[in-house]
Amino acid sequence: MDKSWMNAPIYSEAYLDGVNGFMLFVETHVGKNRDIRCPCKRCLNLIINNQKTVKAHIRLHGIDPHYVKWFNHGEKRAVNDCSTHSSFRDECDENWAEDEDDGVDDMLVDIREQYNQGTDGADNINNGGVPQYLEDLMMGARTELYPGCKKISRTSFIIQLLHLKVYNKLSNKTVDMFLQLMKTSFPDGETLPGSYYEAKKILRDLGLGYECIHACKYDCALFWKENEKLETCPICQTSRWKLNDGTGKKIPHKILRYFPLKPRLQRLFMSVKTSKKMVWHNEKRIDDDYMRHPADSTAWKEFDKEYPGFAADPRNVRLALATDGFNPFGNMSTSYSMWPVILAPLNLPPWDCMKDPFLFLSLLIPGKHSPGKDIDVYMRPLIDELKELFVEGADTFDVSAKNTFRMHASILWTINDFPAYGDLSGWSTKGYMACPACNKDTYSVKLRNKICYMGHRRSLPKDHPWRKDRKHFNGKREDAEAPISLMGEDVLSQLEKLPTRIPGKHSNKNRKRGEEELNWTKCSILFELPYWSKLKLRHNLDVMHTEKNICESILGTLMNVEGKTKDTVKARLDLEDMKIRKELHLIKKNNDKYAMPAASYVMTKKERQDFCEFIRSVKFPDGYASNISRCVTATDQKLSGMKSHDCHVILQRILPPGIRGSLTKEVREVLTELGQFFQHLCCKKLNKTELEKMKGDICLIMCKLEKIYPPTFFDIMVHLSIHLPDEALLGGPVQFRWMYPIERFLCGLKQSVRNKARPEGSVAEAYIAKECLTFCSMYLKGIETRFNRDDRNNDIEFNDSLSIFEQKCRPVGATTLVNLSPEDFKSITWFVLQNCDEVVPFINQHKEELLAAGCVNIEKQHKEQFPTWFKEQMIRIYKDDQSAKNESLYSLACAPRRCIKKFAGCIVNGVRFLTRERDSRRKTQNSGIVVDGNHGDETLSFYGVLDDIIQLDYVRGRQIILFKCDWYDLGKKKRTGLQKEGNIVSVRVDGKWYEEDSYILADQARQVFYINDPKLGKNWRVVIPVSHRHVYDVTEMADEDIDADDVLSVENGVYQENATNDPLEVGLGEIELLRRNDLDQEDIDDTIIQVGTRMVDATDLDDIDELDDTMVDYYSTDEASENSHGSEDEIDSDDAS
Repeated sequence: MDKSWMNAPIYSEAYLDGVNGFMLFVETHVGKNRDIRCPCKRCLNLIINNQKTVKAHIRLHGIDPHYVKWFNHGEKRAVNDCSTHSSFRDECDENWAEDEDDGVDDMLVDIREQYNQGTDGADNINNGGVPQYLEDLMMGARTELYPGCKKISRTSFIIQLLHLKVYNKLSNKTVDMFLQLMKTSFPDGETLPGSYYEAKKILRDLGLGYECIHACKYDCALFWKENEKLETCPICQTSRWKLNDGTGKKIPHKILRYFPLKPRLQRLFMSVKTSKKMVWHNEKRIDDDYMRHPADSTAWKEFDKEYPGFAADPRNVRLALATDGFNPFGNMSTSYSMWPVILAPLNLPPWDCMKDPFLFLSLLIPGKHSPGKDIDVYMRPLIDELKELFVEGADTFDVSAKNTFRMHASILWTINDFPAYGDLSGWSTKGYMACPACNKDTYSVKLRNKICYMGHRRSLPKDHPWRKDRKHFNGKREDAEAPISLMGEDVLSQLEKLPTRIPGKHSNKNRKRGEEELNWTKCSILFELPYWSKLKLRHNLDVMHTEKNICESILGTLMNVEGKTKDTVKARLDLEDMKIRKELHLIKKNNDKYAMPAASYVMTKKERQDFCEFIRSVKFPDGYASNISRCVTATDQKLSGMKSHDCHVILQRILPPGIRGSLTKEVREVLTELGQFFQHLCCKKLNKTELEKMKGDICLIMCKLEKIYPPTFFDIMVHLSIHLPDEALLGGPVQFRWMYPIERFLCGLKQSVRNKARPEGSVAEAYIAKECLTFCSMYLKGIETRFNRDDRNNDIEFNDSLSIFEQKCRPVGATTLVNLSPEDFKSITWFVLQNCDEVVPFINQHKEELLAAGCVNIEKQHKEQFPTWFKEQMIRIYKDDQSAKNESLYSLACAPRRCIKKFAGCIVNGVRFLTRERDSRRKTQNSGIVVDGNHGDETLSFYGVLDDIIQLDYVRGRQIILFKCDWYDLGKKKRTGLQKEGNIVSVRVDGKWYEEDSYILADQARQVFYINDPKLGKNWRVVIPVSHRHVYDVTEMADEDIDADDVLSVENGVYQENATNDPLEVGLGEIELLRRNDLDQEDIDDTIIQVGTRMVDATDLDDIDELDDTMVDYYSTDEASENSHGSEDEIDSDDAS
């Protein structure tokens, strides 16, 4: 057939006749009414349409001149025909076998689709309607890597090579050396890139890039838009340039890296891998009394009511904005603070939301100093784009819906630590009104060396007796009401009174803040967003840092750690100033010294030693937490070097049982209740009714703490706890609002700094490379990516028609072969048959036959005869009906092999179990077991340890995993081996029971771990249940077909309970004793005692701008860094491991 018309002008008679001939060829070889691939220059055989549309496309755009072999339209392939000029899809189908598909073709199809719809504003668009970089990639996808290579194309090789570099953090030099080695090894004619730089250049346009914007040295302004061509700062007149000698390139003082948001959001809908996830909250989420996702929150729902037009399309994007500073050098002696601004789409399902691949770097604010209040200057480009996205939107092609829609976006809330909270919101987090929730009604008291924040009785009911209690609180009656949360209009009213603030640090001087300004330092740039004042929750209080600071304050005071304890000499003088708790006042002695009475909240030396030994003995399950025994110092018996996640676990799980054998009942009770409060608050699934109750519970807990601890204990971080239930009601589960995922993201940025001289540029380049390869890796097949990699504790699922053969188990460790004794074989066989649901009808049938035959002891006869009877039945049934179910029953009836396999470990449903013997040699504890069972007429939880892991092999390749356990004796009648105190459960471990019934199916086991019980002694253990991180209690998952490759691994997440079934009960116990008589008084030298300033209310002070050391206390001693809010240990990879 003559195909010369394909190169003729598209309006010529020869071309039009050729089009008609081509369509006639299609009708003959494909069929008249079948949809076909369109070979026009725009579609390139990537898009399928009806024949009428295809004909119109060919006449309008022209046919792809390289498509000379019409394989997609009926032309037969010649043997060994490998034309290098065929179309993209045709050549890929021809050259690369189906089983060699690596996913790159699918990626290029999705990218090509957006240009077909005209929704991308890319430059360098060629005549085919695609940008040149995409044309080059498609050409590379049909180019052999070397002559005769059929397994991988040039484009696929480059993408996979760079993916390996990013995924494994290889250096540029390593990639260069690999490429040189491969060039030497491959046959002549290879098409390998010459270096890493050349490979990166090929894929560079596949990334989304960033813009460099110069900034003033003193953070006054950006040289952007109207200021773009200025040589000096329009505010302070400082030169734009650090170096400008007229002989070389000008070097600016600071460069802001701006990563445009719109193309990054559009890319979420460009890929079939993510577009459906963006509407999960609308299509799959169930709206009930539980909150599992940001869409369940009041803030989300109220926003939808306020802006129904935005809510009408579920594809419109809700975002969380986060920021924090970090030191890119990892050296605290080098003062440097770089500030990324990060955006997280909240539309995604819970298992993807706030995960690293879906966190977008939006701004990279340069160091070396923190921008502080001038962060608004750097946020200008982002705010302008957010305003445009909310008001005007952006045309976006949705590859799943196959249509173009107008995408809008909005910020729902911000996530930051408390100092950054002040920088973003404009409300100073220091001074007498440091609490942003209490606002002008913050209750603060000036002590001798700091400000404390108490007054929690204001949140009690008006008739609560504690309101009148002067003795146990601050010596005053409390009649005030709790502060009322301000509406957006109230906040705007306060901001209207602020004077205009000129940004920058050039001539910025401290001034006395006017009374009408309250604690406002500026009107945040976020208020320029048209919806910002309407949001119910603009800024989140960070639960991560709140837990860490409270835990450190408690432990420092309990263990009387110098520099950490809140029970200091000045704290005792504060009590004298307030005329309260006289039993704790300093006692004047005859030798010009003072005696400091021991308080009930301080451990004795023996108790401190016992507590440290208790911490040393704690062993967690695999992946639960880090090894906290490393935090115990050998010399001075104290805890140090704790990460945020260590504090998270200690406060919630370890501290309550750890203090059972020490301190007074009142102190133990309130610290246990505080730990349980945070445990309930941090659940993955929150109950709205329970949260309403927790608002009252935390008020009682804080009041009880006020009755025990000195005022200096109540810094701003302790006070913020009382507002956390309100924020949970507004914002939903904490995992979408705390700093853990942000700190982990910052850790990745920190690790990407290769060029110490240019840290910001190094981070930016590494990020866009990672961003590009993360997108590509969603499509890659046959290679490990962050989307398809197995968890460490990955199990194996067996599909079978019989439930007992469908265990999700994977034995680990060496195999030991053991021959069962006749008694054990009989016992195990009987146990398996009893625990198979499909065998129950046969069991009933056999008992009926025995009953009809007049047997006396039916149960005994049934147990002895049933296995043989069942086997005979299945042989007969299977002979007549060889269905899948009958085949499985037949395998079960034939009994297992007598030679069994034993293992030291087994992974069941993603949980790692190890035998007790293997556990004894490890730093972790994975042998604790609990199962529910019957003891007579009573249902009990049986606690024990895993003794053996047994694999039974059946005919036809089927197998069953059993656990052999030693069960702790709980007591046959009075449960003398089980003690419960509140939510703490202890079991006695020196006795066993049910030794004849020691086997369970592996998938029946739930994991627990045991820690020593300091109160009941060495033969007792406290039981801690385990909720594993990879489990999401989301009902929709069972109803939805979820691609396992699309669910991110969460093995490095923060430990959280799924939900709690034990209600938080807060008692109203009275304080009987604040002074310990079993601890010697501490002698204080007279020279240490200074008169100082007496305690006064903040309302009595003239200078309301006076600051305290609360923000210094915010950091640990080893965390504080000049001009940096980011703490180095927070971005350590161990922080949430």
